[in-house]
Amino acid sequence: MPRVRRVRGEAFLALALLNIFVLITGFVALDVIEARPLPAVPNPVTHADGVAAVESAAPTPADPVRIADILDDPMSSSGLEEGLSGFVVDGLTGETLFERDADTAVTPASTTKIATAVAVLDTVGPDHVLRTEAYLDPAQNRVVLRGGGDATLTATADSAAYPQVATLEKLAEDTADALAEQGVDSVTVGYDDSLFTGSDTGPGWKPTYVTEGSTATIHALLVDQGRADPDVATRVPNPPRAAAEAFADQLERAGLTVEGEPDEAASVGEPVASVDSAPISALVEFMMLASDNNMAEALGRVAALETGEEPDFAGAAAATHRVMDDLGIEGVDLSDNSGLSTENRITPRALVQLVKAAADHPELNATVTGLPTAHSTGTLSGRYSEFSSSHHAAGMVRGKTGTLDGVSTLAGTVHDMEGNVFVFALMANKDGASGPQLDTLAAALARCGCS
Repeated sequence: MPRVRRVRGEAFLALALLNIFVLITGFVALDVIEARPLPAVPNPVTHADGVAAVESAAPTPADPVRIADILDDPMSSSGLEEGLSGFVVDGLTGETLFERDADTAVTPASTTKIATAVAVLDTVGPDHVLRTEAYLDPAQNRVVLRGGGDATLTATADSAAYPQVATLEKLAEDTADALAEQGVDSVTVGYDDSLFTGSDTGPGWKPTYVTEGSTATIHALLVDQGRADPDVATRVPNPPRAAAEAFADQLERAGLTVEGEPDEAASVGEPVASVDSAPISALVEFMMLASDNNMAEALGRVAALETGEEPDFAGAAAATHRVMDDLGIEGVDLSDNSGLSTENRITPRALVQLVKAAADHPELNATVTGLPTAHSTGTLSGRYSEFSSSHHAAGMVRGKTGTLDGVSTLAGTVHDMEGNVFVFALMANKDGASGPQLDTLAAALARCGCS
């Protein structure tokens, strides 16, 4: 199975299995901060063998003095005392339990995606879908593929995969059927990438981000996340054209004759066929779990279009800022929506407020349900392992990671030994900062017994 599809499938499967994991490990549900069932889990679990249904007593509120004491030693030994900031609140009450430069705005790296998730869910809602369309230009006898910003669009997909993603295979089959009704059996192919505007790389981006495979250039039309080959990280130089070439191949497989090579063209009239992405809630969960940069930038532009902003880097950031203002959250200043930009600034307090807001508002819940789980899913799957001093917190920490040169961040939720749930943000802006250093601090909270 190609690597990109395998990774995508593993990400979605991890989301579907999250509640099973929570149940078996005996965690107590605390609203959506713990984990909520996904809306359509295949073969839903109604019970777990060997796990008794018990009514848990309310945990004893944590003591801020005890929290500060439990974090003191690992902070001192982490090597991050300078350049480290953080904020911790009680997940139930929102009471402040710990703060260290909590209102100092620093480079957030991919924890930026928390703000992106909240922004797009707030503006278009969790049920919105992204549509990829095919148009027929009769005058040119040309089929034009128009991108709708779906970063999960793929050429073909496993019919048993969950959830289903949009494929060029399905779009080509429906297009061929529509053209057959009009007596058309031979076409040329064009592509329309006009939905997003502006630069295809962001302010504050390293020039190596694309060549090293961290992201493709940003487009409304791309297939398999702009990879040259699904088995490698390398991205193609022109993702829209590559998508059109893949579409032309699928049209031929569907029985049409395709003449010439794809070229850029405008889509006119009404689409003859279309395919829809999974709902925005699922796209957000995928983005959070896999820390997918192309998805993040696309979702930022979706929010921009909904709010009347230009669908470029500046417009997506402006749309996100508008949502932050509406929610009363200060301390978010973005140049991009993926967190690749070194110009982004977010405070620890703002990250915690965003996670808490996502838990408190049903329409924003996917922000939290998409958080990776320590030593289990997504970008935390390789951390908190049995070889780590933080292993006791495996399964207890769920958080969005962030990593750039000299930047490591982690924000999300953690359980302690007494059943308390904390919402936290830990941010290190210092040369040599790494995720495992922050893991020791989150693990200290998990071991706390802080009442």
